[in-house]
Amino acid sequence: MAGPETRSIVVAGMSGGSGKSVVSVGLVAALRNRGKRVVPFKKGPDYIDAGWMTTAADSPCYNLDPFLMSQAAIADSFRQHGAGADFTIVEGNRGLYDVVNPEGGFSTAELAIQLNLPVLLVVNCSKTTRTVAAMVLGCRELDRRVRIAGVILNQIATPRHERIVTQSVEKYTGIPVVGIVPRMKDDIFPMRHLGVTPHQEYGTADTAVSRLAEIAEDHFDLDRIIKLMQVHPLIAPVVSGQGEGRVAIGILRDAAFQFYYEENLEALRKGGAELVMINALTADKLPEGLDGLYIGGGFPETSARQLADNVSFRNSVRDMAEKGLPIYAECGGLIFLGRSIVLDGVEYPLADVFPVTFGLARKPQAHGYSIFTADSKNPFYPVGTRVKGHEFRYSTVENWQGNPQELALNLERGTGFKEKRDGLCKNNVLALYTHVLAPGTPEWAKGILRAAAKYRKDQSLCSCS
Repeated sequence: MAGPETRSIVVAGMSGGSGKSVVSVGLVAALRNRGKRVVPFKKGPDYIDAGWMTTAADSPCYNLDPFLMSQAAIADSFRQHGAGADFTIVEGNRGLYDVVNPEGGFSTAELAIQLNLPVLLVVNCSKTTRTVAAMVLGCRELDRRVRIAGVILNQIATPRHERIVTQSVEKYTGIPVVGIVPRMKDDIFPMRHLGVTPHQEYGTADTAVSRLAEIAEDHFDLDRIIKLMQVHPLIAPVVSGQGEGRVAIGILRDAAFQFYYEENLEALRKGGAELVMINALTADKLPEGLDGLYIGGGFPETSARQLADNVSFRNSVRDMAEKGLPIYAECGGLIFLGRSIVLDGVEYPLADVFPVTFGLARKPQAHGYSIFTADSKNPFYPVGTRVKGHEFRYSTVENWQGNPQELALNLERGTGFKEKRDGLCKNNVLALYTHVLAPGTPEWAKGILRAAAKYRKDQSLCSCS
C-alpha cells in the first residue's frame, strides 16, 4: 500500500494578465477548504501575488527564481518548504516561456522542467475561440520537455463559447480542458501601478479568496486536476528553529512596508536573530534593545501622511541611525530614510537620514533584474561581493546633491539610485533600490547578522565602561 504523498503542479499563463493569479489563488483556497495542507510558491521576484497565495493557503508562500537562485537553491527550497504538504502549487510569472533572453533560460517553463512538474496552462479567451487551440498547440510544440497537462479557460462568456473553445483545444492538442473562469462584471483583483492590489490593502481579502475558492469548486474539475499533478513521496517536515536570539533585529512591517521575502526573514532567524515586528504608522519610537533594523519595500507613498504625522517615530529612526544602529533599507525603506517625498505638490517629511527628496512618476523608473558589485566600503557587503537582485519602482530622485561615485554599489545591470550606482551609506546604514532574495545571496543575511552582533558587542562594552 502506498504511503503518504505530496502532489505538485505549476500554474502558468500565456502572458501577464492571463488570469493565472485568479486560478492559482482559487485552486489553493479550494484545496485548503478540503482540509488539505497546501504550500504555495511563486516563480520570480514577486511580493504581491505571493501575499495573496499566503492568504489563500494560510501558509507562507516562497519564491523560486532561476535568475536569482542557483538550481541547487531552488531544489532545496522546494523540497524543504514543501515537506509535509499535501499539495504544492507553483504560480508562474508572465507568459510560460517569457524571460529576459531569447533562450528562455529563466522562464516558468524552465522552472517546471527543472522541478519535473506538469503545467496547468491558463488562457485568456476573451474575443477568441478556435485560435486558443493554436496558442496552446504552439506552447506545447515550442519545447516538448514541458508537460502541459491541462488547460484552464479564462474569460469565458457563454456556454457556447466554452463548448467551442474546449472542443477546439482538445481536438487539436489532445490536452484536456479541466476548468473555466467565467467572465465577471467586476474584477476580483483590482490593478494598481505595481500590478494587483496587495492583500493588506484590499480590505476584504478573505472574502475575495473565498469567492475564488467557490469559482474553483464550481468551475474546475478539481479531482481531475489532482490526478494530473506530479506525485512525490511525502517528506517529513524539518522543524525550523527560531534561532538562539543572539541579536534582536527590528522589521518595519505594516501597510507602508509590506514587501518581505519569507526566505529573508527565515535566514535571519536561522542565523540567530529574534525578529521584532514594528508598525511604523503607529509606534511612538523604535523599541529598546534593537541590534539592527531591516526596512523592506512597499508603498510608503500610500501612507505618506501617516508616516509624516508620526514625528516621534521618524525622529527615533534618525536618532538611532546617528548612534550607529545597523539599518538595511531597500526601495520603500530607502524612500523612508530620505528627507521627504513630494506627492501631488504636497511635501511629506520622512526620517531624514539622507538628504534626498523623492517624487513619484506615472511610469516605471526601473523594472527588472539587476546585478551589482560592492566596490566601496559599506556596513553589510564585503568589497567585491557580486549580487543579483531586482528593481521595480515608480519613485524618482527629485533632489540630491551627493556624488554618485560615493554610492557603495556599482550596477552592471539595472538602474540603481543614480548613474548606474546604488547604495547610500551613512554610519551603519545602507539604503538601496535593489531587492535581494536571501537563498540566492547568502552574504545578505550574514552581513546583517554580523553588523548586528558587532553593534550589540560595542553597546555592551560601552555600558560596562
